[in-house]
Amino acid sequence: MPQPLVAVVAAPDGRTAVVGDGVRECLPTQQAVARAGALAASGARLVWWAAARDAVALVAAGVPVARCWDVAEAHRLLAGGWEAAPPLAWATAQGLDPGGIPAPSRGDLFDFHAADDAPGDAVVRPDGYLVADAGTTSWRPTDDALLAWGQAALDCAVAQAAALSDVGPRSLAAAHSESAAAYLCVELERDGLPIDRAAAEQLITASAGRRPVDEADARRIRAERDAAVLAHAPGRGSTDLRNPVQVRELLASVGVVVPNTRKWVLEPFRDTHPVVGALLEWRKAERIATTYGHHWLDAHVGPDDRLRGGWSACDGAAGRMTAQNGLHNLPTALRPAVAAHPGHVLVRADLGQIEPRVLAVVAGDGAFAAATRADDLYAPVAATLGVERPVAKVAVLAAMYGQRSGAAGEALKGLERAYPVAMGFLDQAYAAGVRREPLRTYGGRLIRLDTVLADVPAEGAAAYDSARGRFARNAVIQGSAAELFKAWAATVRATTRDLGAQIVLCLHDELLVHVPQEHAEETMRRVATALEDSARRWTGSTQVRFVADASVIHRWSEAKD
Repeated sequence: MPQPLVAVVAAPDGRTAVVGDGVRECLPTQQAVARAGALAASGARLVWWAAARDAVALVAAGVPVARCWDVAEAHRLLAGGWEAAPPLAWATAQGLDPGGIPAPSRGDLFDFHAADDAPGDAVVRPDGYLVADAGTTSWRPTDDALLAWGQAALDCAVAQAAALSDVGPRSLAAAHSESAAAYLCVELERDGLPIDRAAAEQLITASAGRRPVDEADARRIRAERDAAVLAHAPGRGSTDLRNPVQVRELLASVGVVVPNTRKWVLEPFRDTHPVVGALLEWRKAERIATTYGHHWLDAHVGPDDRLRGGWSACDGAAGRMTAQNGLHNLPTALRPAVAAHPGHVLVRADLGQIEPRVLAVVAGDGAFAAATRADDLYAPVAATLGVERPVAKVAVLAAMYGQRSGAAGEALKGLERAYPVAMGFLDQAYAAGVRREPLRTYGGRLIRLDTVLADVPAEGAAAYDSARGRFARNAVIQGSAAELFKAWAATVRATTRDLGAQIVLCLHDELLVHVPQEHAEETMRRVATALEDSARRWTGSTQVRFVADASVIHRWSEAKD
């Protein structure tokens, strides 16, 4: 960490400590924000236990933090999983047994350990662990204790950086981009996704029915929605469409016998009987009605017509970003409601064929890397294998997801001959998964496999081992792709801020940037440059080419998949 480090840690009562070389102050939060912002502008790397707790005031004030270290995100890289509270992150960084972490006090007469926690205003106990209540919502520290809490965050960050340096050459850079992504998550929650409320109302009404006036009216609307399906099966009007057993009986009564009622099972029978198509359409409407109905619009879209929800930079598994309140799984039917506000447009950019391109990097396969020079990497792969492009695509995706039967089987043999390094890398990941051995992504994130499908009956162990192997071979690719995506998003955020641009959605491999209309083309150019720069830094070379499909749109539904 060549930059000076400055800890910024918030107390529940509106005070914030700013601690670093030449600074040791406990201030009212707004003063601390100004102080920290000035230090960040001078080149300091700000450190906090977690952006979602300590950086909220900075984000609310619009402070453009360029460099930060998020202890929670660094811990998730180092140790894997989701849990990253300060006591665990500290214990891991200090080489202490996590099993010895003291439990927070209960505040009752039988809480004997609390009085012996630590002397005075110290936040580190004599045994090396953090004080149990430090950093909790009930903690009311003195100024000296809050300053000590900031110093502990600095000490933890330094220890984490040393440990990550031992993991691999890219892990420090990964911690930096993961930390930036965590700060971006707080900004995403602040800014929200722009919504055309009138369009949303119309789309919800078209699928779920009009806005009910009371619960009795809501039941009538549900019955009307059900009737559109039951009309195709005379005599079955009492069927509960929300009961899978009764739905199977309904289908059997019209000659459609299926083992379950999943969409992929029912889809081939769509033309067999009208009730199947009606049922599939009903399910789309039912999902909108129950999860994204008028109540969802009222609860989560603010008076400024922005959809807001919590964001996380890591899902606790391979490391993909996640979001709440429908931000990550909005039905396609509602996408026309995601619209730029007046005077603005959306720049939408989607990484193309990201997982196979990442495979070329993480496996170090020069032959496969050569295929990435093409806009469509499946074309040169198909030429090498002597097959049609669709077959080559299926084979590459099957290799990463562990499918070895069906149409992909023969082409997979060709892949193994043409690209033995890449295929060997995936096979090694599969074998590690079967053995429940931990893996690390390209950036060093630990993927624990000892808890994946761990509690299984003995008679099913072989099948579960195989499933764990398939999970492992994809997790190392998907997790590495998530690292590149977040590095790209952080770079876009930093390089388009002066244009008034806001990243308003990060969805797997896709970015939506809300930008003043007059800056749309320049934003497009900078988004492309950000991908080139972040990919070069992430890979350490230009051997593998990454591409993004970018366009300027007014509504999300205008984007071509």
